[in-house]
Amino acid sequence: MAVPSSAFSLMGQVYKHVLPKVHEELNEWKAMAEAIPDKELRTQALASISTKTFHCEGGAILGLLALDRREEAIRFIVAYQTISDYLDNLCDRSTSLNPNDFRSLHEAMYHALTPEESPINYYQFRTEQDDGGYLQQLVQTCQSIIRTLPYRKKITSFTHELATYYIDLQVHKHVKVEERVPRLVAWFERYKGKFPNMSWYEFSACAGSTLGIFCLISYSLRKQCSEDLFSQVVKSYFPWVQGLHILLDYFIDQQEDRDGGDLNFCFYYDDEEQLKKRFAFFIRQADESVQQLPDVKFHQMINDGMLGIYLADRKVSEQKDVAEVSKYIRKQGGRWTNFFYINGLIYRRLKRR
Repeated sequence: MAVPSSAFSLMGQVYKHVLPKVHEELNEWKAMAEAIPDKELRTQALASISTKTFHCEGGAILGLLALDRREEAIRFIVAYQTISDYLDNLCDRSTSLNPNDFRSLHEAMYHALTPEESPINYYQFRTEQDDGGYLQQLVQTCQSIIRTLPYRKKITSFTHELATYYIDLQVHKHVKVEERVPRLVAWFERYKGKFPNMSWYEFSACAGSTLGIFCLISYSLRKQCSEDLFSQVVKSYFPWVQGLHILLDYFIDQQEDRDGGDLNFCFYYDDEEQLKKRFAFFIRQADESVQQLPDVKFHQMINDGMLGIYLADRKVSEQKDVAEVSKYIRKQGGRWTNFFYINGLIYRRLKRR
């Protein structure tokens, strides 16, 4: 089995192999979530699966990089993304505003990458406690796959680097409203020398994606790999590919976040023109950054696919100003962006039926 190098072969494998395996895995996690004793934890676990399935569907496409071990890669991706979405729900709709609580919860994402770590009581700083072992089982599922990696020792520092960015972001952005921006700005101060071409809110967006971790794990499941490849994956996916991913996620959620009073990084651009220019810049940088990777056509399609699939979301057409800007952003994409855009429209219509 080869990594798909054309849009048609990619979508063929997505429909034949990726989506059925994703839904099979999610059905298992949903059954376990339904049995969570604590009502609030059960509600958030089920909501994270029902409303964010597309996160697992999209992320699992990177599992194709694992070749004949793609099912293991997808199992890891679904479990890890489910942890991410569940914890995001717990923090977004939180009964707590305690940064220690958020860090303790997200320790699960670090442990999931580190089989040597034993699961802890991730809920130690909050009232809700009894999830029936749900979060620990997600962590242990990820650990079981990490243990089989031929290059486990070489990959650890790279996955931990990306996870650290992600965890720090989740802590800073979920505290009291008046503390969020000052904390995020101060956090960015530690890194802005390394990333001079972006603002604090763009850096925050880059930290909020799990795609780099999925790419690393999928490659590391192969028989032949190298530390140089892992290093190049991190350089390629962080910051630009991951930044493009999360900026798109925030772009389509603008009205939803206004209504919910949630932090949205797209709100911090000076005006619509600046937002458009920066999206164009991120698209160019994301495309340039993957040129040094093997399977370059596949990674380019990931970029094109993100643009097409996100901009095909129904939320875009429901927001007039967003719909207008989305046309401009779509034009900045690669030649296959429209293919994935149309595919996304059709897939969503079929799902609604």
